Amino acid sequence: MPDPARSYSRQKYFLNIFDAVYNFLLLLVFLSSGFSLFLENFLSGIPLSGYPLVCAYLLSFLFCCYLLNLPFNFYSGFTLEHKFNLSNQKPGAWWLDQLKSGVLAYAFYLILLTAFYWVLAQFRPWWLVISVFWIIFSVVLAKLSPVLIIPLFFKHKKLEDEVLRKRIFDLAARMEVELLDVFQIDFSKKTLKANAAFTGMGKTRRVLLADTLQDKYTADEIEVILAHEFAHYRLRHILKLIAVNSLVTVGIFYLIFKTSAYTLGMFKLESLSQLPSLPLVLLYFMFFGMIAQPLEALISRRFEREADTLALKVTGSRDAFVSLMEKLAAQNLADRSPHPLIKFLFFSHPPIDERIKLAREYKTS
Repeated sequence: MPDPARSYSRQKYFLNIFDAVYNFLLLLVFLSSGFSLFLENFLSGIPLSGYPLVCAYLLSFLFCCYLLNLPFNFYSGFTLEHKFNLSNQKPGAWWLDQLKSGVLAYAFYLILLTAFYWVLAQFRPWWLVISVFWIIFSVVLAKLSPVLIIPLFFKHKKLEDEVLRKRIFDLAARMEVELLDVFQIDFSKKTLKANAAFTGMGKTRRVLLADTLQDKYTADEIEVILAHEFAHYRLRHILKLIAVNSLVTVGIFYLIFKTSAYTLGMFKLESLSQLPSLPLVLLYFMFFGMIAQPLEALISRRFEREADTLALKVTGSRDAFVSLMEKLAAQNLADRSPHPLIKFLFFSHPPIDERIKLAREYKTS
């Protein structure tokens, strides 16, 4: 009988590769076929110009991309999860989430696109200015996500288990982490996977516990997973990852600045200030993002190992750590020991077996 975790993981790997290749080719087709230019000319003939034209072009472009990705997205996000009994979400709820995600994506892209064209017109070193804007926008979004975005998809309430809540606050105090509060979110309405997070910045910093985690895991196991999350904060991993992602963003915009004169000519475009150049900008981010992904994953795996080590040091709970990993692997159908190439390409965390080995070999004081 085939291993469900291995079968699920292999399909996810294939779908991830297919998604990257498919969307890369899709953007190339949009550019090489002249569809991007046609879309602008069509909307201009309505007639539209200025900001309304930007809004209409972006809406049309994203809607076309969504429709062309819909069969893949539905299979990956709904059919596959139900096939392996990882989701109990109803079709109507899935479509509602798609609508919410689409509206948010459109709003964020519109802000970034408007800023991009404004900076192009106002600044000579546009690549540096727009990079700074995108970085600041990403940080602000991370800060506001717990209070503006997550509640759109999950209902949450303050954790009612006062004993567990006090234990989490005591752990935060020992690790010198400022914590607003601890919330439980209704993961079980959409997925049967378990998760916990330490999200937000400043006054929005909070713990989010999935109800699928609280129902099946002991207090010791929950303490370990949150010690891991707090460790990322104590070790400044979040700031370091922001720095890495910022460097990638600046690098990509600089490459666009240096090479766009050539690539624009390949697709009969005159300048980046043209709306039809949007797929080209996205193509740059997709291509160089794929190149940078293994390096970012390597850095992330190192940070995850450091967080595991600190969590073990703070809690001294090797047994709870091991049992937590065993439960998460079974519940989330994790690939416990992937091929080195798969690990190199896809894994932002060390595989489960490596994390268990680290815990068993850790010497508590």
